[in-house]
Amino acid sequence: MMAGAVHPILSVCPSRALFTEKFRVLVENLPPGFSVTLHSLHCSEINDYWEAFGHYVADNKGTVDVSQEASLGGTYTGKEPMGLLWSMIPVPGSKEHAVLFKVDVETPQEVLISVFQGHLSEGFRQKPPLASVVAERWSMAPGLKRIRVQEKEIEGILFIPPGPGPFPGVLDLWGYEVELTECRPAMLASQGFVAFVAKYVIPGRELKMDYFLRAFEFLQEHPLVISNRVGLIGLSQGAIVVLNMACRTEAISPRCCVSINGSHLLMEESSVTFWKKHFKMKEHTILRNEQNHVTMRGLTLPLPNEATINMENINCPLLLVVGEGDLNFPSAECAELMAKRMHTAGKEHLLTILSYPGAGHILHLPNSNLVRISRYRFPCFDQREIILWGGHPEPHAFAEEDSWDKILAFLKQHLYPDPQSDPDAAL
Repeated sequence: MMAGAVHPILSVCPSRALFTEKFRVLVENLPPGFSVTLHSLHCSEINDYWEAFGHYVADNKGTVDVSQEASLGGTYTGKEPMGLLWSMIPVPGSKEHAVLFKVDVETPQEVLISVFQGHLSEGFRQKPPLASVVAERWSMAPGLKRIRVQEKEIEGILFIPPGPGPFPGVLDLWGYEVELTECRPAMLASQGFVAFVAKYVIPGRELKMDYFLRAFEFLQEHPLVISNRVGLIGLSQGAIVVLNMACRTEAISPRCCVSINGSHLLMEESSVTFWKKHFKMKEHTILRNEQNHVTMRGLTLPLPNEATINMENINCPLLLVVGEGDLNFPSAECAELMAKRMHTAGKEHLLTILSYPGAGHILHLPNSNLVRISRYRFPCFDQREIILWGGHPEPHAFAEEDSWDKILAFLKQHLYPDPQSDPDAAL
């Protein structure tokens, strides 16, 4: 049958949604048994193009429902309602080791969803689609406030939910980045938390643990925050920081703590000094493959006599999220060691571990694509290196969705004044 004789109806519902929400992609008015390719295309903020696609066959009603039917091939296979997002890869000809992260949280991620005749795997730009529609993915729910903070020597971005408050608070720390990653705190604020993401690198300053303790106090003292209901969440180096903070019970009293792919090494100096010290001690543990790609798991695995945090000082519920395919941190080994320490201290009742086979280091929001490899500069390197973060697309996507739901449930359980309150936002 010629393409001109087919006039499908393509819909994406909802077409405007928060980044973590699922959508339904539906193609109707096809001939029964008709083969099509569903294709997604996104132009990033630095003008890199990303795509994903799945192969489908219309049912006897002439319909393809991506939420119910299996992809037979493409960048994902099987029944994957959000595969058109999480399986995105750079289009052919893109620069090597590109990374897709949303930077400007006040604008949407626009994704062009198209349906093509036949089962295609390339040449999408050279072929006319049968139908197309644009879907918008937002990081900020309506009414959220985004405020740049630079006071009391603290720098970062504060996200405040709509409404009179007060709200529980969450201090959100990412890895070692010059620029802030704002999507997760924006999504936390969309769930009813005042979320503050603190800056890691400030030119001319050595940011030691006192800086992050002041960031916690800043959030705790905010007039729209319930002062005794403030939690911590961190990924990678951010996880090292929040674990160290949770042990500083003489300074702060977090209500709960979430560590995502972290280590329990003691961190008393600045992050720059921390990494340089461990690089000097354990340079021999850094591995390079034949392509000169770097694996750094040994840097953050504590040696037998190396200083680690006092797990017995942790008095709040602790959630450890582990990607078992992490090639950057020894997340699984560290979680096991921390669990033993908590058990010895008689505090195993405070600990919950979520462990995900096949998930890599950078566990982000649901529907995010896998960052398995990228160019990155750690303070211990003289230049940007090609870092292996680990993970495989399908199990990593499952881990991002499952862990996000359970992280939110954990935060709500321990931070909401009323366990029945549930201010979930949507567009």
